Amino acid sequence: MELSNVEQHALWNGAAGAHRLSNPDQDDAEVFALRPRLREAAAIAPGETVLDVGCGTGTLLKRARRDGHRGRLVGLDPGAGMLAVAREDPSVEWVSGALGPGAYDGEFDLVTMTGHAFQELRTDEKILATLRGMRDAIRPEGRVAFETRNPGAKAWESWDGTSFDVAYQGGTVTIRYEVRKVEGELVTFAEITDGGRWHDQVEVGTLRFLPRIELDRFLAEAGLQVETFYGDWDRGPLTEDSPEIICLARSTI
Repeated sequence: MELSNVEQHALWNGAAGAHRLSNPDQDDAEVFALRPRLREAAAIAPGETVLDVGCGTGTLLKRARRDGHRGRLVGLDPGAGMLAVAREDPSVEWVSGALGPGAYDGEFDLVTMTGHAFQELRTDEKILATLRGMRDAIRPEGRVAFETRNPGAKAWESWDGTSFDVAYQGGTVTIRYEVRKVEGELVTFAEITDGGRWHDQVEVGTLRFLPRIELDRFLAEAGLQVETFYGDWDRGPLTEDSPEIICLARSTI
């Protein structure tokens, strides 16, 4: 994994997560730069209604509002700490929870899921439930936009042993990563935090790397049809070893 991707995961957990909550304006480069790029790729018009699934501290929607977006903006996230920071901006609706079928009924022009949050959906059931929830939430001409890492690029091969330092409460905390297991589409890794009040604290996480052929199947089963696939944030074509699978889709129902 490139350093920015490692940092992205850490900023939601452990010491790095605490640092992020204490410094909400200091988003890491991955989240701050790529969410607006997804917004550009999805061609969000100034007055459209947008739902951001897994919004975290609200980077995408806050920036959209600062840039003059006039439409309804809704951020959905299960993390109470992240939403507490997001709610510092009252111009956006912040909702606690996860997305499933019927949660919203044709209310949005665009539904997004960014920051590789899609890879946290590790089971077929969760993937289908989320995609169906996205389909239900969009208007008849609405769009769905999300990204997931392309398994063909084998990003996890560069994760093992990666480390970086985070400033926290006047000190320095080191975050390092170990890949524990690669089993089919699932990659399990450990985040090890050392420094401050953490002493080699280990948190284990698993991400799913879904290939395009499987993603196509899930989208079709959820009632979504791909409009465009991109392979990187410069909107390059999706190839076998592209770093990303960036998906723009519409409802078939």
